[in-house]
Amino acid sequence: MLHSILVQMSRGQKAIILATIDVFLVVFSFVGANSLLSGQVPTYGLLVASVPFLAVMIPVALGLTHYFDLHRTKLIAYELKGVLQTAFMAMMVGLSGVIASVIYGANISVQLFVIASMILLITSAGARLFLREVVIRIYRRGNGLKRVLIYGAGRTGQQLASALLSDIVLSVEGFIDDNPGMQGLTIAGARVHPPSRVEELVEALRIDRIILAMPSASEADKARIARQLSHLACEVHIMPSFAQLLVNQNARTETQPLDFSKLLGRNHLEAELPGVSDAYEGKCVLVTGAGGSIGSELSRQIAMCQPSKLILLDHSERLLYEIQRKLDTIQQSVEIVCILGSICEPKLIERVFREHDIDVVLHAAAYKHLPLLETNDIEGMRNNVIGTRVVAQAARDFGAERFILISSDKAVRPTSVLGVSKRLAEMLVQDLATRSTRTRFSMVRFGNVLGSSGSVIPLFQDQISRGGPVTVTHSDVTRYFMTVSEAVRLVLLAGSFARGGDVFVLDMGKPISIRRIARKLIENSGHTVRDAANPGGDIEILFTGLRPGEKLEEELLIGSDMLTTPHPKILRAQEHHLSELEMANVLQELRRAIDAHDSAAVHVIADRWVERRRVRAMAQIDGDAAGL
Repeated sequence: MLHSILVQMSRGQKAIILATIDVFLVVFSFVGANSLLSGQVPTYGLLVASVPFLAVMIPVALGLTHYFDLHRTKLIAYELKGVLQTAFMAMMVGLSGVIASVIYGANISVQLFVIASMILLITSAGARLFLREVVIRIYRRGNGLKRVLIYGAGRTGQQLASALLSDIVLSVEGFIDDNPGMQGLTIAGARVHPPSRVEELVEALRIDRIILAMPSASEADKARIARQLSHLACEVHIMPSFAQLLVNQNARTETQPLDFSKLLGRNHLEAELPGVSDAYEGKCVLVTGAGGSIGSELSRQIAMCQPSKLILLDHSERLLYEIQRKLDTIQQSVEIVCILGSICEPKLIERVFREHDIDVVLHAAAYKHLPLLETNDIEGMRNNVIGTRVVAQAARDFGAERFILISSDKAVRPTSVLGVSKRLAEMLVQDLATRSTRTRFSMVRFGNVLGSSGSVIPLFQDQISRGGPVTVTHSDVTRYFMTVSEAVRLVLLAGSFARGGDVFVLDMGKPISIRRIARKLIENSGHTVRDAANPGGDIEILFTGLRPGEKLEEELLIGSDMLTTPHPKILRAQEHHLSELEMANVLQELRRAIDAHDSAAVHVIADRWVERRRVRAMAQIDGDAAGL
């Protein structure tokens, strides 16, 4: 009944009730202060004597209430700011009483108005806070209350709890956190408990939903928590990450149900295209660059397909150890072999193929930091081109079934060493595909993945944590973006479609403004952007100019011919490539330049073969069009 009455009341009616309460409290505070100082019970005469002062104080109170919109502020949104506004109103009401006493020539102590102001502050703020709790309870009873546990008492969890204090649907009953230093503390009125008590708390507190406030947690940590929560009789939701909100423009900021099938190692590929995992199930799979952003996610998703053996190759000891540890946590039924070494070592690569009988190769190893490669072009070419040649040649010589090159949008009409090296890698794989009788060579080309080591997101987050400025190369620069998990899933799907020589291109949606990403990250961190429109903002976005080899916008296609595949987000490009003789000349010239550490020769090779190849392709397209 009370819920229906509240819902039916207009905003004006609620404002009148609050204004009436304020008028009563002004009278009460003045008369009460007078009685406290005189030590007498309020009388009719005291009320009459107070009228001249109240005639000044009440309009001041109503005026300031209207100015701050205190009578229109939703009670469930009345918090610290509202209390401070109420305090200012109470102080000004007391000051107006002092001024009135001077005007009337009344011999009244200032102490009276100070006490009246204090009483007004306490009663007015207290009344609103009391009414807020009453209204929240009425709404919760009418809407059906859900009791919530928040898993993670860090900054995200604390912000979530603060936001839910006045929520009319969700009520925070407690926190769960692994950190012993947090356990036992009280945050936003809720106690922090250890994970060992989660089952007990769900039953004792009648919990309806557990929310994982850990958007940046690793997949291994999420998998560990998923195992702990999967058997509980309550909903389990997760806070969306910034990457999900950025890529999906239609995404809501609400929590989403936790995908247990993904975290607990159940095959996610089968949900999209049944039968696709047959390309990896029971196979011996090699992932190069397994410790990197793309490589580690490839390894994790491949492990879900139940290969007979998963070979992880990386030249970084630390990264290789970390991905091994994560896979041991989430997938213990697959044999995992870690190989520490470089893809540029032919003897090592040959030994790996010989000893493990590799069926599928996912080649993700590459140097990819654009500015670094501009000044280290020899090593960039050695690793990205010669290293790819070593692994691809071994895959063909030892009869692997599939070889999938992870490529980049920077390979399309490249202007950087990174782009040139990736385009040359694509061309040599295309060349090998024409001469391979068993191994099916293919490549998957896509843009940036959010959160990778080469992405702008970690850079911006680091700059924001240090107080800025956030550096963007150009105000109009745009990039294609995709979450790493989606990109890798599409890579694996594309790899299963390969027939030989395929160039797969992922549909990454529309390019996203880097300036917009910077602004959203700053605002998402609780700061404001300092610019001409807001000179008092917290963090400035500083435009530094395009770096050598950097484009304003990237492309995904060299030509215009595209074919569909069984998946709508995977397209097959029709692109020309160098002949066997031309490719042999490229590799011969490149090896000589690398051995001589001749950077000038490397750039000559790029101009001669990559640019010449592009011109020829465009001429061929024009010729075909003319023939029509």
